[in-house]
Amino acid sequence: MSPVPPSDIRVLIVEDDPVAADAHALYVGRVPGFTVSGTVHSGADARRHLDQHPVDLLLLDLYLPDAHGLNLVRKLRAAGHTADVIAVTSARDLAVVREGVSLGVVQYVLKPFTFATLRDRLTRYAEFRATAGEASGQDEVDRAIAALRAPRPAAMPKGLTAATLRAVTDVLRAAEDGLTATEAATDVGISRITARRYLEHLVESGRAARAPQYGQVGRPELRYRWSGH
Repeated sequence: MSPVPPSDIRVLIVEDDPVAADAHALYVGRVPGFTVSGTVHSGADARRHLDQHPVDLLLLDLYLPDAHGLNLVRKLRAAGHTADVIAVTSARDLAVVREGVSLGVVQYVLKPFTFATLRDRLTRYAEFRATAGEASGQDEVDRAIAALRAPRPAAMPKGLTAATLRAVTDVLRAAEDGLTATEAATDVGISRITARRYLEHLVESGRAARAPQYGQVGRPELRYRWSGH
């Protein structure tokens, strides 16, 4: 095994489903600046790993066979472990979310999710972690905290749904060379006209850009790219 670059953020995957754990580890390994420290399937194994290896971040399933994820976090904090936590869960109970925040959970990722979704959360966490030194004022403090938060989505036109918008957004963000409406429609499983409506909404809200794609016979097709905003 090659040595871990000193600047990489070391991540422990804590997930009881081996297939999901392998998928999460694969996702993390594809994000520059992150290295998988290990993959474990229970709270007890997570504690043993942390006692033996340096870890910066836990990608933590909340429903483990031997403990609730938040109870595990309490025990880790009591034992002096300070690794940050991104909760990966299907739980949508906001009381659990509030409790997690009080214990230092910095992000929540709801299952099922795509690589693009996790990459976005990890990138935001890396930006937050990179902040150092003394803030010059309130604005700088606000920017550091905002790095962890996803931007508030713009109001959607009538007929568009949040679920389909998330799906279109995920495939667009994952496409390094951008997408046409036809390609987005195929990836998401919707019509080309519907895909174009969602893509145009992302352009209008400042989250995507479009440009004509030339070099083909007939009328050029628009290619959409995620703008990073």
